[in-house]
Amino acid sequence: MIGTGYVGLTTGACFAKIGHEVICVDNDSNKIETLNSGKMPIYEPGLHDIVKEMVTAHRLSFTTDIKTAVHNSTVCFIAVGTPPRGKGEPDLAYVENVAREIATSMEEYLLIVEKSTVPVQTHKWIRTTIERYNRTGTPFDVASNPEFLREGSAVNDFLNPDRIVIGVESDRASDLMKEIYKPLNAPIVITDSASAELIKHASNAFLAMKISFANALAVVCEASGADVHQVTCGMGMDKRIGPSFLDAGIGYGGFCFPKDLRAFIHIAEELGYDFKLLREVENINNEMKLRFIRKIQSVLWNLQNKNIGVLGLSFKPDTDDMRFAPSIDIIAELVHKGAHVRAYDPKAMERARKIIPGIEFCSKAEDVAEDADILLLLTEWSEFKQLDLTKLKKRMRVPIICDGRNMLKRTEIEKQGFTYLGVGR
Repeated sequence: MIGTGYVGLTTGACFAKIGHEVICVDNDSNKIETLNSGKMPIYEPGLHDIVKEMVTAHRLSFTTDIKTAVHNSTVCFIAVGTPPRGKGEPDLAYVENVAREIATSMEEYLLIVEKSTVPVQTHKWIRTTIERYNRTGTPFDVASNPEFLREGSAVNDFLNPDRIVIGVESDRASDLMKEIYKPLNAPIVITDSASAELIKHASNAFLAMKISFANALAVVCEASGADVHQVTCGMGMDKRIGPSFLDAGIGYGGFCFPKDLRAFIHIAEELGYDFKLLREVENINNEMKLRFIRKIQSVLWNLQNKNIGVLGLSFKPDTDDMRFAPSIDIIAELVHKGAHVRAYDPKAMERARKIIPGIEFCSKAEDVAEDADILLLLTEWSEFKQLDLTKLKKRMRVPIICDGRNMLKRTEIEKQGFTYLGVGR
């Protein structure tokens, strides 16, 4: 498993858990040292226990030596980063570099599997690269195996998948991939490589579209006096629609949806199609953060010298990932307008300190309420449901809660004497 980010580390550890011997490779020596010392570079529920168990069982190891890893493997997964470039197109330099290193290290048949989220036709470039630099003519296959892991529930998503998508060009590769995933006893979808690559982008784009639809609907609900939660509940009971990803709020974040949506727009553009629908999905998502700022202003009037407490910084609960988190832009705008911001997050504080300047970080959730003119809920961590509202109210200057995730029950909040603001409610 080449690459030990959220995808590579979780996938590698879980492959070991279901019985395989796995070597995880990364060129970041500090990260490998951290893993070899028994520590985790990321927070993902349940992952640390699996890594510890599999290392002890000698089914999981970590190294920076890609050549040795290739020599000792039958299958090599590429799970390196594909960060966005200027126009949203993914930077595939890491994928190409890894393909070259694999090519020069191969000594016997190897199945190379692209696990990173990549544009359609990338499998052809991987094949071309390996053919160019594999001087010995060693036989190989290239396959596509997109991941559908959600941060915060990645271990469960791997061990209990809805489906496993495998794009292959040979029976040998197909049989080998089915053997790898056999212990999971999950539905396997076999396609050509190009279709497998598109399934990942199409899936993420569709889910992002559902979120943006719910957010656009929230705007209509606010204007009409309806409750978006009740509307989406009624919609979600339709089996053709389903309730998942219909939660209105301040918009999606994280690395996957923003990056993959922009990449898919660029892919379509390169293929001669202007995917206007997805452009609007992106616009609606960005607009929700601005609407949230205006909502805060509507109740505070001026933001200059106002004390604002923020609950939640990571882009979603049960992860410490701050990449493209809505909290970043929202807090930056609050600070720009002269507000004093205190913030707390159960897991993302260390990462947030490096990204969000000019605010005070608190060690407890209750401390963000000190002399606050308003409390903002930006990430729906379950512990925020258990906050003592009576104590919070006593510490606040003005009892107002602006719930950017529609997580709290309005009637209970208002019963405690708070002014409650939600999204689309």
